[in-house]
Amino acid sequence: MKTAKEFDEAFDNYEDLDEYVDWSKATRPNIEQRRVNLDLPKWMIEKLDMEAKRIGVARQAIMKMFLAERLEM
Repeated sequence: MKTAKEFDEAFDNYEDLDEYVDWSKATRPNIEQRRVNLDLPKWMIEKLDMEAKRIGVARQAIMKMFLAERLEM
């Protein structure tokens, strides 16, 4: 058995942790999704679409990225 510190170090070093984790019971906290509606001016949507296309993601993905960046500050 690993200590929490040893487990964290193994994780950080990309070691195989299958021996220590029951993946069938694993959960990811704080990822529950909820739908929201957001009305935006046409120019914002066009700029979002241009940026999303530039980096190769969908509009929803770029919006999530922008919001996440701003909320982590």
